Amino acid sequence: MPEYQYLSGFGSHFSSEDARFPNALPVGQNSPQKCPHGLYAEQLSGSAFTAPRTENTRSWLYRIRPSVVHQPFKRFEGVAPFLRGTGWEEQHPNPNQMRWNPFDLPAAGSEVDFVAGLHTVCGAGDVRARNGLAVHVYLANCSMKDTAFYNSDGDMLIVPQQGPLDITTEFGRLYVKPNEICVIPQGIRFSVALEGPSRGYILEVYDGHFRLPDLGPIGANGLANPRDFLTPTAHFEDRSVEGYRIVSKFQGALFVATQGHSPFDVVAWHGNYVPYKYDLARFMVINSVSFDHCDPSIFTVLTCPSNRPGTAIADFVIFPPRWSVQEHTFRPPYYHRNCMSEFMGLIFGRYEAKEGGFMPGGASLHSMMTPHGPDHRCFEGASNADLKPERVADGTQAFMFESSLSMAVTRWGEETCQKLDARYYECWQALEKHFHL
Repeated sequence: MPEYQYLSGFGSHFSSEDARFPNALPVGQNSPQKCPHGLYAEQLSGSAFTAPRTENTRSWLYRIRPSVVHQPFKRFEGVAPFLRGTGWEEQHPNPNQMRWNPFDLPAAGSEVDFVAGLHTVCGAGDVRARNGLAVHVYLANCSMKDTAFYNSDGDMLIVPQQGPLDITTEFGRLYVKPNEICVIPQGIRFSVALEGPSRGYILEVYDGHFRLPDLGPIGANGLANPRDFLTPTAHFEDRSVEGYRIVSKFQGALFVATQGHSPFDVVAWHGNYVPYKYDLARFMVINSVSFDHCDPSIFTVLTCPSNRPGTAIADFVIFPPRWSVQEHTFRPPYYHRNCMSEFMGLIFGRYEAKEGGFMPGGASLHSMMTPHGPDHRCFEGASNADLKPERVADGTQAFMFESSLSMAVTRWGEETCQKLDARYYECWQALEKHFHL
């Protein structure tokens, strides 16, 4: 379908025109005295003007009306009451291992769209200081109607778990299925249409943008390859709508303004500050072919670096189907205490280190220095298995949001949702002492 055409590449400088209006992009300059077809030129900046060229992100949009044509913003009262972006002190700190059963979809007969269905599970930092992150889930069952949303606080990496997302953005349209992800950078307006009840996870970062990890000795190829990232092509609508709503998440709160037209009126655009999607099945796995279990960093799809070299505000890591061939090795993930926070989710299947209890649509959080690792059943099985080459994680896709920040759990995450598994700790209690002289 023409509305789902894409441009491939990561970090590229793209140009796109809606095929219905060729030559809509100005030639040789960004802001001519009069733009082609009577369009308005508008720049969307994702970095400071003076950021180094390798980090400078911006796009020029050529639209029917500029974004500034709207009524004043007002607090959007009563919508998404469990959305948080600040005030992480509402609960006492809790260092315990946490695991959530699948989060409930909206009740039958209710209408909850993507924005209203946002629930914050945990997070850290301060949106005003532009340092930190938040982990949300969305639980929705209807499309956004004459409503667009944008996040003033940071980028959103969206991981659908149940149901595809038909996302209209200012840059064009994205169709994102489970086992795909999409990233909507800060400030880009979008609207989500659903085909039925939908659930998924969101990693939001307040500072910087997601980038591909450096490969170091891996070399030039591997992991997530740049050409597999897809950005939509220009696809506009010229639609007058009385009371079209623009919802902004600003400093952790929601605000709404109205205007008389659709904001998706961009006829052409060019730049490198764009929304994009990626199919997790295209990830090229790197793994050990001799002995020992590699660190999970080899499964990093995207990273948002901090100011400390090699340390991320957030990494997005997956555990895809692969061959396991290590010799004389305990093959599942090792027992671990980490200076990072680890939030895990399951899109489908059964995670290899905990085949029981960790279910699609649920999650777990292992906080800084809280020990974790395989449960008793996994340990005993892997310790006594015949170490022949075998497929691991077929029919499964687990992922991890890992952060150098210590995340606090919200009251909704710890109490209100009523999905926290109080017996999670029991999966390790049967581990026996095997020590012998």
